[in-house]
Amino acid sequence: MGGRLQGKVALITGGGSGIGAATARRFVASGARVVITGRRRGIIEPLAREIGCLAVAGDVGDESHCRDAVAAAVGKYGGLDILVANAGIEHFGSAAEVEMAQWHEVMRTNVDGVLLAARAAIEPMRQRGGGAMVVVGSVASLFGAPHYASYVTSKSALLGLTRSLACDYGVDGIRVNAICPGWVRTEMAERAFKVLADAKQIDLDEVIRRLTRHYPLRRMADPAEIAGSIEFLVSQDASFVTGAILNADGGGSIVDVGTLEFSN
Repeated sequence: MGGRLQGKVALITGGGSGIGAATARRFVASGARVVITGRRRGIIEPLAREIGCLAVAGDVGDESHCRDAVAAAVGKYGGLDILVANAGIEHFGSAAEVEMAQWHEVMRTNVDGVLLAARAAIEPMRQRGGGAMVVVGSVASLFGAPHYASYVTSKSALLGLTRSLACDYGVDGIRVNAICPGWVRTEMAERAFKVLADAKQIDLDEVIRRLTRHYPLRRMADPAEIAGSIEFLVSQDASFVTGAILNADGGGSIVDVGTLEFSN
């Protein structure tokens, strides 16, 4: 018996580590044929060999790379059914502090990269009679965060792009949804943990405790948990779901910060 995604062809940007790698593993286990992209050839190619998928190295902010990645999926596997737009970077700094070169780099990868990947995927999905895209946002898509202006702005923009894509291409049978993870144990998160640990002079366990103490679940996610939610969104189980935003944040977004003094 085949898996949930048996026979589907998927492209995952930023597929070499973290949520992207976990999603690639999940999709392959579920029966999909997968293409992963990323800038670090030394990361994506070993993963591709391990799980039996195709790696295409490149920069998601480069339109020709996005076209090449889609063409590779179509050429090797005969079409494209699924896009997971996961590639993202971050730079710290408030609006007054962030360097403009860093601002533009974040926008190019986090926003332009999603647009370019989606644009390249639309026609092959039309040819298949439809498809599904998942845009990987963040709780930073929903709320402000200290000294994080470029990242918060980029991830907020993705929600508008998700709705626009869902609105414009639903008629073609293409569903587009966004997922907004909270804290997940990824390489990017680990860098943030170190910044906080050094600033507060605390160890990693205390960093994690502080970051999750107001989450109802009181813990961070494993990347595989987010991959499971992404699999649902691209599967037929979500066949009438489009333009939606799924918060996968341990309940953090339901907490009223103004009442936290009343908690235990």
